[in-house]
Amino acid sequence: MTTISALLVGGPTLHFTYAGLSFLTDPTFDEPREYPGPITLYKLTGPAVPASAVGPIDVVLLSHDQHEDNLDEAGRALLPEIPLVLGTEDSAARIPHITGLAPWRQHRVGDVVITAVPALHGPEGAEALTGVVTGFVLEAEGEPTVYVSGDNASVDLVREIAGRFPRIDIAVLFAGAANVGRFGDVDLTLNARTALEAAEVLADAMIVPVHAEGWFHFSETRERLIGMFEHAGRGDRLRVLTAGERAELS
Repeated sequence: MTTISALLVGGPTLHFTYAGLSFLTDPTFDEPREYPGPITLYKLTGPAVPASAVGPIDVVLLSHDQHEDNLDEAGRALLPEIPLVLGTEDSAARIPHITGLAPWRQHRVGDVVITAVPALHGPEGAEALTGVVTGFVLEAEGEPTVYVSGDNASVDLVREIAGRFPRIDIAVLFAGAANVGRFGDVDLTLNARTALEAAEVLADAMIVPVHAEGWFHFSETRERLIGMFEHAGRGDRLRVLTAGERAELS
């Protein structure tokens, strides 16, 4: 088993090594700014490290392309430089250089089998407004199984994924209770309570929270997430990363 080295850039952007390859989730490297549109998004903090400092990137795991907090301008400019970018079929139709995967479709790169898994960016039926998103599961012989949730708010989908992959060792959960008011008080990603529910579904998996800071529409702090786990006696399940500091996950 090789060591998984992880570097949190900020927001949903995590660089990590796995089975001899390097991966990057949802590239966001813009400095603080606003993104006008039907719903204006406000980025509050820039990347802890620039793209040039994260090291080699073999694969980008892109939850979706339609929101700047998951793919901003600098992140979008980075994609053509990456050997493999995996995302939704919708993303592949909009952006060249993306390999689109339907849920449960697999793609092998090196020794790693990557399975696209379903994700729901809000309540049931949210796709009509928020678009299609995806998560990923990574497997390799002799390595831990890694689940990257993407912008998923549904614990039921986590339960379905856990049913197909009964031994998930590391779960990168996009939390922060993203909410732009589109569905009232219903969040677009996991919040502290539903992240804890997802952790219970995922048995003994190490929980690595991302997408929990740096944007105005993240309606809960990472401290609330930590408190929720600690008050439930599950604080030992969390591996909270400090942005800009590389750490070992296994």
